[in-house]
Order: sequence, then structure tokens, then C-alpha cells
Amino acid sequence: MPGREDIFQKAMNDGHSAAWDQEWDKACAAYRRALEEFPDHPKAMNSLGLALYQLGNFEEALQIYMSVVRLSPDDPIPMEKVSQLSERTGDLKTAVDAAMRAGDLFLQQRDTEKALENWVRVTNVNPENAVAHSRLAQVHERLGHVQQAVIEYLAIASIVQRAGNAEKTQEMVSKALSLLPNSPEAKQAQTSLKMGQLLPKPMRGKGGTGPIRMALVKQLQKPTASQSTSGLDPIAEARQKSLTQLAELLFEFSDDNPSAQEKRGLSAIMKGTGGLSLQQSEQTKAVLHLGLAIDAQTKGNESQAAEELEGALEAGFKHASLYFSLGLLRYKGNRLESAQRFLQNSVKHNDYALGTRLLLGQLLVKKSLYDEAALEYLEALKLADSITVPAEKADEVSQQYEPLIEAHQSQKDENILRKVCENINGLLMRPDWREQLHKTRDQMPKQEGEMIAPLADVILEAQSSSVLESMNRINQLARIGSLRSAMDEAYHAVQYAPTYLPLHALMGDLLVQENRDADAIAKYSIVAHVYSVRGEVMQATKLLRRIIQLAPMDLGSRNRLIDQLVARGQTDEAVREYLELAAIHYRLAELDLARKTYTTALRLVQQGNANRDWNAHIMQRMADIDLQRLDWKQALRIYEQLRSITPDDESTRRQLVELNLRMAQPDKAMGELENYITYLEGQGKNDLAISFIEEVMQEHPDQPILKRALAARLHYAGRTDEAIAILDVLGENLMQTGDKHGAQEVINQIILMNPPNVSDYRQLLIQMQSS
Repeated sequence: MPGREDIFQKAMNDGHSAAWDQEWDKACAAYRRALEEFPDHPKAMNSLGLALYQLGNFEEALQIYMSVVRLSPDDPIPMEKVSQLSERTGDLKTAVDAAMRAGDLFLQQRDTEKALENWVRVTNVNPENAVAHSRLAQVHERLGHVQQAVIEYLAIASIVQRAGNAEKTQEMVSKALSLLPNSPEAKQAQTSLKMGQLLPKPMRGKGGTGPIRMALVKQLQKPTASQSTSGLDPIAEARQKSLTQLAELLFEFSDDNPSAQEKRGLSAIMKGTGGLSLQQSEQTKAVLHLGLAIDAQTKGNESQAAEELEGALEAGFKHASLYFSLGLLRYKGNRLESAQRFLQNSVKHNDYALGTRLLLGQLLVKKSLYDEAALEYLEALKLADSITVPAEKADEVSQQYEPLIEAHQSQKDENILRKVCENINGLLMRPDWREQLHKTRDQMPKQEGEMIAPLADVILEAQSSSVLESMNRINQLARIGSLRSAMDEAYHAVQYAPTYLPLHALMGDLLVQENRDADAIAKYSIVAHVYSVRGEVMQATKLLRRIIQLAPMDLGSRNRLIDQLVARGQTDEAVREYLELAAIHYRLAELDLARKTYTTALRLVQQGNANRDWNAHIMQRMADIDLQRLDWKQALRIYEQLRSITPDDESTRRQLVELNLRMAQPDKAMGELENYITYLEGQGKNDLAISFIEEVMQEHPDQPILKRALAARLHYAGRTDEAIAILDVLGENLMQTGDKHGAQEVINQIILMNPPNVSDYRQLLIQMQSS
């Protein structure tokens, strides 16, 4: 049964509107609604593919575009998208085949520029693809791009020479010489042939290394026959994440696509979040080391891979993925001290915490430090256990591990400690560890009430129930308002569990209820610091948020919270806190500190894993501060960047015109104005162009260029009488001020509009020129 056209069209319009605002989640939902009405509609599928791509959902976007290719095999655009997305996912054969086909289709549509772009993509991924070089050579020759054609013919000569076709090799070199007889490259090739030498291989173009590295990582991650089909163990999962993330960073660095440029984050990761000013040579060095490290791991040379990763670290590249990879490789190489040092830097990150804890446990067992190893294993079990329970119960389960861990800190029996390590390692270090945890929990005795027991109860025999019972009594007393009794119970419990942090946090809650906010903040600060030192960033973050709720102006706590969020990889949350911090500085009239904070937030966004919408939001705030400080040059630079990110933003466009006028740069102002009008025309929004110019004129009513621009738009809209009226007044004003040349230009503009009395204007122009 055919779908309803009205519902389809409304969903498409909703999707386009959301896409225009870069709200890609909403756009996806709208396009999916449209496809429910017409499942095979190419336009809707193309739109959904683009939205998924913007969200970073490359796998699903690729499937969508492949479906569009099947529906519209002669459309080059979805074919091109298939090529680009196949690169992102490491499927280079599909990427090459699709790019070749896209180039042919674009050429059939006489779009030679796009055809060349796709064939160049092929040679970047596979420099020895003779067909792509042949296409490039022929089209460049036809377009008169002689130098490029010569390079391509020589590339073909090198490829066919290695295939053993000497006759074709000579033909290609001769062709290059006939096009450009003085070409040094062609002459050198001819000399090499005469001497019986091999021609140099075609070089991989810029941008080709990222897809290659991603493909290598994908190949490295293919499961072996011995692995369970259910997945990987936690350390292998963390290794996979780290390699993929490193390859993705290289992909972004080598991608020339504008959207990739916008989200590029390698330079921001270098030297922490403040390394955007890092020298290009250092960035290049880090990229080289990372690429070589991935290559070495694909070849099984883990020692060389570790050396290359350390080279990247020395060049300034600092990221949790690198620290984990280095720690794992050094552990495998039995360099335990180095491994432990590197792993301490990855343990705080959400993606690597579980794998790092287990690896540290194995490392400490190797060093026969069973007490420390048992603690790491218990921390690992705590992280894994929180995955098996509903999200709202995860914190509750985690807190129940505190007394268990504390009890084992005083355990000295090596046999017991070793057994703890063996039991947890056996439970978690298996491909089906998630399923095993669920099975273990299902076998546990059911608890009365809502309390969920930790899995550690099955593995350990620690007597920690008394502390949990005290916590329950404290909560009961607090609920009935007996705060003093609750605090007395807490002090009593602390004597038996002085390092049990949830108990101290609960005491902080009691202090808040007693309106002793200063004491509560002091308690929370100490507990948060201890959690942070332990590597339990989530708990530290929760307490720091409580402090900020109590004291929003506590800048020290807010900065510590930001550090914790960054360590966990929660970039969007960290950016929000930076914005709130900047807003506080702004309210205190500390404009320099506010702008500095916004700059730091922008650097953090550009790491690559944050929402790209933050870019425009933050830069708008920075520009507002620059305007208030009358730093027009800096504001202009920011608005020029904003124009590239949000070309549809009218306020940005207006500021660009107005700032150039304030800085006595009328030509640049006119260029910005024409640029925006052209953009509006391309979007079919001609009416907005007139209202835009009128709004700018309200601030600059005496600017001749604005009046002439407004008259031109009115004439284009069929309102010629209004246009001529504006120009008549402008011409008279220019004559009165002595700008004879300007007045003549205005009259010429009127003549070009061909009004009924055009002869009068021509006569007036002749009189002015003769006088």
C-alpha cells in the first residue's frame, strides 16, 4: 500500500529543518519517519545517510548509501559516499571500486572536477592503480593540464614497466615527452629506460595514509578461530578501542574534507588540551610515529610498535589510547616498570579503566605483589559488576565494594590474596565475560528488599556487613529527621572503617541537611581528592558536582571537576563546565579570564570526540567579548571562522559587514555583503537579502555601498521604482559632498536599470562628464 505523500513531505521538511540547524539526531528521526511512508525513496535515503554520517554512525550510513546505489546506479553522489565511508571503515577494495565508478559517472555528467577528485582518491589509497592513473592522464591532457598529465603518464609507465611490458612503458614515457619536452621528470624517465633502470614507483598522495592505517587495524582485529564468537576479553576490547582510536585520529589528520578539518583533533590532543600552537614539525613527527606503530603491530613486531608509540609521546602526543597501548606492549615485552607507569595514565578513562585494572593486576602478580594485585582485581570486578546491573543501581553496587576492598587492604595471607586474583582473573579474562557475570549473578541468593549484593560476595569471604548495616541505620535516622543521632552513628562507624569513603560522603550529606555547607564542602573536597587519587573518577566527579551545587562560585572545585571529566573522556560535560566557568568570570567583569576560558574550551572541543555544535557556540561568545573590548581585528577573525562553520547565521554575516565598515574597509564589507547575498540566492531566499541590507543600513545609514546594494536587490526583485528613488537621493547627496565620481557611478547604475526616462539620466551623465 503506497504511503501518504503529505506525511512524507512533512517528515522530509522536518528533517531538512533539523539538518539546517545541525540537529542531526532530530534529522535522523524525521528522515526515518519519511522512509516509513516510502521505504525506497532515494532522496530520503540520501538525506538519512548524510545525517548518520554527521553523527559518526559510519557503518549504518554506508548501508544506507549502498541501498541508494542499488536503487539509482547511475547517480554518482551516493556512489561517492560509499567510497568515502568504505575508507572510514577500512574496506579499501570497496572504496577503490566505488570511487572508480563514481568518477566515471561524474565524467558522464561532464563534471570533470568531481571525476578527477574521485580518481585521485583511488591513487591515494592504491598508488599502483593503472586504470585510475590512465583516467587522470587522459582528462588532464584534454583539459590542458599538461604538467599533471605528464605526471600521470609517467606513473602509468612505472606500473606497466613492473608488469613486464617494455613497449607500453616506452610509449607512456614518449607520450609524456611529447606533451612537455622540457619536463625534467620525463627526461629522467627516458634516461632511466636507456640505462635499463626501474622508474620510481608512483607516490601515495596526501590523505592516503589514514585509510590504509584504518584498514590495517581492521585486519588486525579480525577474530581468530580460537576466539569465542561472543566477543573479546576486557583487555582485548581495550586494545581494539585504542588501536581504532589511534587510526581514527590519523584518518582525521590526513582527511582534507571540510567537515574533517572542522573536527580535527590531533593537534589539540598534543600537549594536553593546550597544544594548538604546537609546531607543525612536531605534529608531523607524531603522526609518522603513530603510523609506523600501527604498521608494526599488524606485522607482529610489538617491540618496534612500542618504540614508535614512545616516539609519538616524546613528540607531544598525549592520549589515553596511546598510554594503554604502550602499557600493554611494554607488559608483553616484560618491561613491567614502564608498563605500570603508562597504565597509570589510562586507568581514569572510561574506555580503558577495566582493561587497565586487569592488566595492572596481572602485572603486579608477575611482580609477586599479591596485596596490590588483589586490590586492582577488586577494582576491576567493581567496574565489571556495575555493567551487569541496571544503570540506576550501578552506583549502589560500586559503593558496596568499598568495605570489601578496605578489608582486603589489611589482608596479609598470600594464599588468600593469590586466590582472589585467580578467581577474578578467571571470571573476567574470557571472551564471554559479560555472559559469565550475568550467570554468576543469577546463581546468587536473592536479597530481601531493593539492595543488590555485589558479585564479590561469591568470590570473597570478607566480613564487611557491619559497615553496610551502619549505613542503613544512618539513612533511616536521617529520613526521620534525627540528624544528630545519624551523625553519632556515623562517627561510631568511622572508628571501624576509617577509610570507607561512602561513609565520609554520607557524613557530608548530613552536614548539608544541618545547613553546615562550609563543613560539608570541606568533607566533600577531601573525599573527592581521595577518590581521584584512587583512580575512581566517577565518584570524584559526583562529589565535585555536589560542591558546585552548594557553592557555584567555587572555581577551584569547578576546575577539578573539569579535570576529572576530561580524564574520563566526557568531553561534552567538560565543555559545559568550562562554559559555566567562563560565564562566572563574565558576570564578575573578568573579560580576559572569560575569553581565556572560552579559548581553552574550544581547544577541548577540537579534540574530535565532542559535539561539533560547540564550535560556533563558543566562538560566538569569544567574539562578543572581543567586541566589548573594542578588539575589532580579533573579533573579525573569529567571525570569519564562524562564517565558514555556520554560513547561514545572519548575525555573523551582519557583524562581518559592520566590522569592516567600522574599520574603514568598505571593499571588504561589500565583499562580505555580496558573499552572503550569493549564498541566500543559492538557498532560494532572495527576500531575506533585502531585509538583511535594510537591517545593516539602520546601523550605517550614510554608507553609499549599502544603499547601492539595496537598490540592486530591489531592482532584481522587480521593485525598480523604489530602487531608483533610493539612488536618486544618493546621487544628489554625493554631488553635494563633492563626490562627483561616486555620483556618476550611481547614475550609471540607474541607466542599467533602464527606467522609462532613461534618456534623461544619460543626458545628465554626459553633462557631468563634460563638466
